[in-house]
Amino acid sequence: MATERSTGSRHDDDAGAPEPAPRAKRWWHLPLGVQSALAVGLGALIGTLAPSVGEQLKLLGDVFLNLVQMVVLPLVFPLIVLGIARMESVKKVGRIAGKAILYFEIVTTVILLIAVALAKVTGIGKGAPVAGADSGSVEKLDQGVDFHELVLHSIPKNVFAAFAEGNLLAAIVFALFLGVGMAAVGEKAAPFASVLDSVSSAMFKVVGHVIRIAPVGVLGFISYDVAHYGFGNLRSLLGFIAVVYAGLAVVIGVVFPCIALIYRIRYVDLLRRIGGLVGIAFVTRSSEAVLAPLMGRLEAFGVSRSTTSFVVPLGYSFNTDGSVLYQATALVYLAHAYDTDTSIASLLLMVGVLVVLSKGMAGVTSASIVVLLAAGKTMGIPPEGVALLVGVDFIVDMARTAVNVVGNALAAAVVDRSEAKRNAVQDGWDDQDGRDDQDGPSADVPGHDVPGQDGADGPRQDAPRQKETAR
Repeated sequence: MATERSTGSRHDDDAGAPEPAPRAKRWWHLPLGVQSALAVGLGALIGTLAPSVGEQLKLLGDVFLNLVQMVVLPLVFPLIVLGIARMESVKKVGRIAGKAILYFEIVTTVILLIAVALAKVTGIGKGAPVAGADSGSVEKLDQGVDFHELVLHSIPKNVFAAFAEGNLLAAIVFALFLGVGMAAVGEKAAPFASVLDSVSSAMFKVVGHVIRIAPVGVLGFISYDVAHYGFGNLRSLLGFIAVVYAGLAVVIGVVFPCIALIYRIRYVDLLRRIGGLVGIAFVTRSSEAVLAPLMGRLEAFGVSRSTTSFVVPLGYSFNTDGSVLYQATALVYLAHAYDTDTSIASLLLMVGVLVVLSKGMAGVTSASIVVLLAAGKTMGIPPEGVALLVGVDFIVDMARTAVNVVGNALAAAVVDRSEAKRNAVQDGWDDQDGRDDQDGPSADVPGHDVPGQDGADGPRQDAPRQKETAR
């Protein structure tokens, strides 16, 4: 009884005592998006008040990007190889590649037409001051696009050299061949597949650690941009910037939701999953900065690993939705400024040229500027005009990079959804033949919860993998 009284007394004392105040979160425990937003504000302040310091802080951004680029190939390569090797046939590889490229072509063409129409209707560029433009900043880039060189660049004659150069497109091509070869030899490739699986798992951990320091890179980039470029060039180009951002808003808010609706993909949920990564891509102006974690988020969303690891890296070279909108808007702006032909026939020719030139340009330095210079020649636009846009390129580059990330995430979900529909039809035929459909058609449907699961990342992430293993 004494024990009971003593226990009860302690309980009463605890109940009457005030609850301890919750600890304030330290800044490094805040969500990554909040940390990045704080870094943006601090970077803008440093760049404005201490420009010399801001320019030196670019080192932080460069270090962050180097860390990201360090892990991109070691992660993407094994994922692509394993994704191809675990597909049931080479025919499926070709089918997914065909669907992805067809999707890229259709969507980028629609976006180009929207950009041209928007720029034409608003009349941006008419009366713009182009006489004093300096072409010195783009002279080294005014070399056009050599398609022979581009094709040879994508097929490595030395795989190790391609890895050393960070040639993502060449690595994808080699990974395709290696994955097909591993699928052909079957069980003999199991030890090597196990090694690649271990490498990819380890690299995912490394990527997680690298992304934690993203706010430091953001601070460096914003400080440098504000200090180096300032805001002096904005006045004469505010209309151009506004139309580009309006066009990108149409793509994000109208085009992509319509595509998601057609394929029954939960677009808002997808944006929630990748929102933080889109923010990082926006402030760092680098799609590669979020390539690896983007594939992980898409798996958590329900997209199968084989589709994600193949379509997303391919999209980085062939599906630059934000960039093509910027290029089309810029060319119409310059055409108006130089009073060149902007008839319907001329604009359609420009769209056709951009459809071709914009593919496979992700690995080219200053890709958007190179495309503008090459396409501008077809419309009689001098290099001096393109030089006008260099001063504000970093402002539109942030938005177009973010849209590129969203576009590639949606592309992977669409291709995976298409494959899921095909599998559902085949599963239906299997049921009619008396065979069991263990996984159900919803397991591969991105953005759809599997019955009996709570929608958490873990269970839904595993569903597509189970089906692949069963195959």
